[in-house]
Amino acid sequence: MNTGTAAFAIFRKDLTAERRARELVLTMLVFGLQVILVYVFAFDLNVGLRDEAVPGVLWATIVFAGTLGLGRSMAAEREQGCLDGLMLLPADRTAIYFGKAMANWVFLLIVCAILLPVYTFFSGVNLLRFDLMAVVLLGTFGYVFIGTLLSTLTVRVRSREMLLPVLLFPILIPLVLACLRGTTLLLTSGNAAELQTWLLVLIAYDVIIATVGWLLFDAVIED
Repeated sequence: MNTGTAAFAIFRKDLTAERRARELVLTMLVFGLQVILVYVFAFDLNVGLRDEAVPGVLWATIVFAGTLGLGRSMAAEREQGCLDGLMLLPADRTAIYFGKAMANWVFLLIVCAILLPVYTFFSGVNLLRFDLMAVVLLGTFGYVFIGTLLSTLTVRVRSREMLLPVLLFPILIPLVLACLRGTTLLLTSGNAAELQTWLLVLIAYDVIIATVGWLLFDAVIED
């Protein structure tokens, strides 16, 4: 079995399992909606401040909600005894990495597809834009790939729920900064050249993270 076929099989397995259980997406969605509502009410008395906070609130919600899903994604495989079975697949073990990461990406995009119109309704700022979708796609891609790698690293640790954010958030700083600046420039019709620069930063980050994950995953899952 080649790596692509094995990765697609794992990807399809995760989608099927989530369609039946509705655990990861629902957990992330409920948490994300709660965060948005808290921020909406917090900035309700100051419309100007509320508008300025939209990019930060949006990406804070995505990052925090996504961390819940990433933590459960690999932990569920270990708790159900599936992780060892995945490692016995007659294919390169990076297939597990790419299959799980792509499934996590789809789950997070589903959550974003619901959160964006909800936040648009409450904030009065139009987040349903094709150019903003590009930032969301690039930002969530790099996020889930580094998150999947680190969730695999911490899956056998007893305090993985606390350790994963500690390891993940510092590495996400360049990604979150690029997403925040890109989103702010789009919503304020900022400098096009600066926007292009931040998009290139996102693309470079995604490529580097996916490559690092591909090179390190075999060693990480062995540990």
